Amino acid sequence: MPRCYGRRSGYAPARVFSPFSDLSDPPRPRSMAVKKSELYASLWKSCDELRGGMDASQYKDYVLVLLFMKYVSDRYAGDPDGQIFVPEGSRFSDLVALKGNKDIGDKLNTAITALAEENDLNGIINLVDFNDPDKLGKGREMVDRLSNLIGIFNAPGLDFSGNRAEGDDLLGDAYEFLMRHFATESGKSKGQFYTPAEVSTVMARLLGIGADTPASRSAHDPTCGSGSLLLKVAAEAPHGLTLYGQEMDNATSALAKMNMILHDCTTGAIEKGNTLSSPQFRDAAGQLKTFDYVVANPPFSSKAWSNGLQPQDDEFGRFVYGVPPEKNGDYAFLLHILKVLKSTGRAAVILPHGVLFRGGAEGLIRQRLLKQGFIQTLIGLPANLFYGTGIPACILVLDKSQAATRDSVFVVDASRGFRKDGNKNRLRAQDIHRIVDVVTRQGEAERYARRVPLAEIEANDWNLNIPRYIDGSEPEDLQDIEAHLRGGIPRRDIDALQRYWAVFPGVRAALFEDLAGRPGHVRLKVPAAEIRAAIFGHAEFTAFNATVSGRFAAWREESTVGLRALAVGDAARALVRALGESILARFEGAPLIDAYDVYQHLMDYWDEVMQDDVSQIVQDGWRAQRPGATAGRMEPNTDLIPMPLVVARYFAADAAWVAELETVRDGFTRLLEELEEEHGGEDGLLGAEARTDKGKLTALSVKARLKAIKGDPGAADERVQLEAWLALNDQEADAGRRIKDARKALETKAARQYAALTDDEIRALVIDDKWMTRLAADVQSELDRVSQGLTGRVRELGERYAVPLPALISEIEYISTKTSLNLKAMGL
Repeated sequence: MPRCYGRRSGYAPARVFSPFSDLSDPPRPRSMAVKKSELYASLWKSCDELRGGMDASQYKDYVLVLLFMKYVSDRYAGDPDGQIFVPEGSRFSDLVALKGNKDIGDKLNTAITALAEENDLNGIINLVDFNDPDKLGKGREMVDRLSNLIGIFNAPGLDFSGNRAEGDDLLGDAYEFLMRHFATESGKSKGQFYTPAEVSTVMARLLGIGADTPASRSAHDPTCGSGSLLLKVAAEAPHGLTLYGQEMDNATSALAKMNMILHDCTTGAIEKGNTLSSPQFRDAAGQLKTFDYVVANPPFSSKAWSNGLQPQDDEFGRFVYGVPPEKNGDYAFLLHILKVLKSTGRAAVILPHGVLFRGGAEGLIRQRLLKQGFIQTLIGLPANLFYGTGIPACILVLDKSQAATRDSVFVVDASRGFRKDGNKNRLRAQDIHRIVDVVTRQGEAERYARRVPLAEIEANDWNLNIPRYIDGSEPEDLQDIEAHLRGGIPRRDIDALQRYWAVFPGVRAALFEDLAGRPGHVRLKVPAAEIRAAIFGHAEFTAFNATVSGRFAAWREESTVGLRALAVGDAARALVRALGESILARFEGAPLIDAYDVYQHLMDYWDEVMQDDVSQIVQDGWRAQRPGATAGRMEPNTDLIPMPLVVARYFAADAAWVAELETVRDGFTRLLEELEEEHGGEDGLLGAEARTDKGKLTALSVKARLKAIKGDPGAADERVQLEAWLALNDQEADAGRRIKDARKALETKAARQYAALTDDEIRALVIDDKWMTRLAADVQSELDRVSQGLTGRVRELGERYAVPLPALISEIEYISTKTSLNLKAMGL
């Protein structure tokens, strides 16, 4: 059966972090780890070789085929038991040998076809023509372009044979990176082959797959595109799933099959064809095969959905709840998915918002599905997430297992959680986690999620438009007319800050007092300029700071144990998931701090730095053999430990001395600049006569000028300034030499210390000084945001009502009268 495992089959299980692990990595011959950031840069560079002759929707196929050839060659060439057989002539070394060959395009086609025929990959990897002069150029242009392209994939750093740590998917991630960028460049009409990875992850996790999900379960995507959604589902299943996908477009179905292999899911079943008119997966009786899980991102509002189909006489009975409109196929795909879902199955489907409120035939279908209890959850997503359209979409979660007793729909408005990425929006790690958590727990959250009874939906004529049930708008900041007329701050505005006062009741008392005779208003007790100091200096705020910092300190202590035990063969992806869950748990319920914001800091730093660091550790260990070093000599990894970390830990005093010398040097530089600014004009004492042909003052040019005016009694003032400039210049130069000597001495000390670092010292530098120091600063930024938010709002309210309207009118009248008198005195 076609089965794909979330944990890669054929590999030893990932090691569990243990404080009793052997901390020293024995010398071993191995290829250096591939950094994901460097891999992505190299792969995207390969696209530069093809731009111009074709658009992204075409050149992606050339790049991905060569990536595929490189990967299977590195992984399986010479391995008689490999999942892919790589024949002689089709290995990547054979392709490298073609560089510069005048028949390179034709011979590439031959090599790729041979690999395809040996592995039943015809029509998958040999769809593109590497000998097409219209796309690749003619003669020498084609030879150079293809030779350069092969050369990029032949870089020493792109050796995939030893660069696959357990639980990590280097090539799969690279494939996703390329697909996302291809989709971005392909334009509105050609970017639909790819569902953003973040949305795919949300959908996969909404299905409820977990550690207890048996390997016998099946997952299906009837409009699978490049297969990314199915693979995200597989990633959630530690024991494996049976995967089935169907895609109508030939080239895109080929991408899906390559994607399966690049993710080591060689048995995933991908079929070509129109899912609605010609579904390929059927049971022994010829009826539609049913699945435990279904995910889909079907084409939005397809106008040709009924081509080759008679919906009223559908042989599979998919339209018993109604026939969708002839020119809008959204519900056609939804009804197909419902039909192929087992009686205990769950599905997650992306659809445009129109399915929620359109009337007519669609309204009737929606009403019937709701009454049947099939729709468990509705999630509104941000606009502009998808390639090919900017319209907002939603995820419908279907659940047949409890449909008979379902009397409500859980509605989530996640439309405000995203970040900008170029001209598209993207879900952040915290947005993904928040959506999945709230749906899994079925917990209501103000302005975000609530359970809506079917009776309420029926009262709204079965309209599911999300704003009918969740008001996601920001509360209006109302102006108080009485306060503008008579002064004071409305008490309601202060009460609206209750989430702060619940933590800082004494701060409220320190900032505000009741306004006599005005029960609905208060006044500030401190000047506006002192608001921040009053908040920061209060004992309650200090205690709050300490409490939050204590949460981070506890998380840091528990996480450091596992991080110190990190070793070759461990799973980077499992590590970051464990770290993320633990930091969320540690900050859950923290007052005024959003645990998901703290989680996002960790995820951002993982993407920026930790991912590459951990990837190197689990592949090469904490020490690595430098190129050219004595055989077997293992040294600290310079990518892991930048030299400034060593300096900061061991030679802080020396670094401070260098900084002090630089301050002295900068002082002389500033004095020189001030002297030149004061006397450097056209007729100044440091004028053109003392400068070089380029208009610069130098020691040589100044000395030459001093020599020229020696003995001239009329040049005494000029001589004073020239000599002053020269003295400052000498002092600046001397300070520069001292800095150079001090830096050299510091570098020598640091290099010696670097080479002598112990295993414990290496771990302390990386974990404590590098990773945790940055994360601690990020948590502090959240504390700062709390204080700045409160300070800013209090100051805003104080300034808004600081001067009552009558006082403003009096001031205007006074200024107007004074101006009139002044004008009259001037005779105007």
